[in-house]
Amino acid sequence: MTDTEKFLQMVRESERIVFFGGAGVSTESGIPDFRSVDGLYHQKYAYPPEMILSHSFYLQHTEEFYQFYREKMLCLDAKPNMTHRKLAELEQAGKLAAVVTQNIDGLHQAAGSRRVLELHGSVHRNYCRKCGKRFDAEYILYSKTPIPLCDACGGTIKPDVVLYEEGLDQETLKEAIFFLGHADMLIIGGTSLAVYPAAGLIDYYRGKKLVLINKDATPMDHRADLVIREALGEVFGQLVG
Repeated sequence: MTDTEKFLQMVRESERIVFFGGAGVSTESGIPDFRSVDGLYHQKYAYPPEMILSHSFYLQHTEEFYQFYREKMLCLDAKPNMTHRKLAELEQAGKLAAVVTQNIDGLHQAAGSRRVLELHGSVHRNYCRKCGKRFDAEYILYSKTPIPLCDACGGTIKPDVVLYEEGLDQETLKEAIFFLGHADMLIIGGTSLAVYPAAGLIDYYRGKKLVLINKDATPMDHRADLVIREALGEVFGQLVG
């Protein structure tokens, strides 16, 4: 039995699956990741991406922040790929309890998933820091000013994404811990498992079907019951309804 066949059998035998995903889930939709060889961290900017995507940089260099953010983070033309679609099908079939994602692109919801726990927020939610009015991603992308401003009070808008130096939303974290603790299968896909505290969430999984699907090795490979070194889309594409 191949590793993929073992994976498919595990899925068939499970009823409370949780999927934990990172940037590699969305690269097949054309969204660049951060840490791969050709990811954002290996491209040249006036400032390193880690600095640009920090809370202090947003406050002190808001215009430069938004220049990078619009160009590299707002991939609004991207469409859900095979993995997104198959996860939504698993949820509709009553087998997938939740998706826990480090991504901020909203593609899981676009594919039809309903219970999506976004650890790092979403580009589709933005708010005025002065009056709290909410704005969508299109408003940010097509803003006529370098720094998007609230059309109600003129305040500065901030994306509802977790920047460096900011903490995760505690309610989202609590919900993710609950679903991981009650899962009978945990599928981890497309993440280097190098970013904490998100990577530490797998400690809450107590089951015996931990599957890690990633092209590159991760620090957690030794803890997995099954490691698959293939593209996510190829593996999930073999799931049938």
